[in-house]
Amino acid sequence: QVQVVESGGGLVQAGGSLRLSCTASGRTFSTAAVGWFRQAPGKERDFLATINYNGGRTRYADSVKGRFTISRDNAKRTVYLQMNSLKPEDTAVYSCAVALDYGLPISGYTYWGQGTQVTVSS
Repeated sequence: QVQVVESGGGLVQAGGSLRLSCTASGRTFSTAAVGWFRQAPGKERDFLATINYNGGRTRYADSVKGRFTISRDNAKRTVYLQMNSLKPEDTAVYSCAVALDYGLPISGYTYWGQGTQVTVSS
């Protein structure tokens, strides 16, 4: 069983930055892909970014490309999402999830955290 916990959310002004952390337990973390997602009120959960087991491959949604950066530190069992140039439309609950392989659709992510709220004020 893998437990996933997100942290780092909060309130920030437009144009500001936040760094989210996703820490996971379990021996499979270092061989698993991790993805970040977000869900705004009344909307579907959207894919943001994913990273493979060793950090050598990443992929981003067009909406965050160039503003968000995903990275990982397997020694700390943590994946980060650095978010820069934040906009009010980035306001959402941000969640991370673990998948056994890289490049899977959202349905392929097995273990999910509870999420952390990010609010961007204008």
